[in-house]
Amino acid sequence: MVDYFSLALSHGVLLLAFWRLMLRDDLDVEPAPGEEGEDAEPVPAPEPRKGALRRA
Repeated sequence: MVDYFSLALSHGVLLLAFWRLMLRDDLDVEPAPGEEGEDAEPVPAPEPRKGALRRA
């Protein structure tokens, strides 16, 4: 038999993740076509996480 608590919990977590993604401000921001040239600030590369393995 399906455990209704586990179903509700997993769907609740998915709903929470969806809600958090929809509230992000950078989700709706797109630069104008001419704004994305050489003058645009370069996006820095994310720093590696502690303990992350590097692949050669």
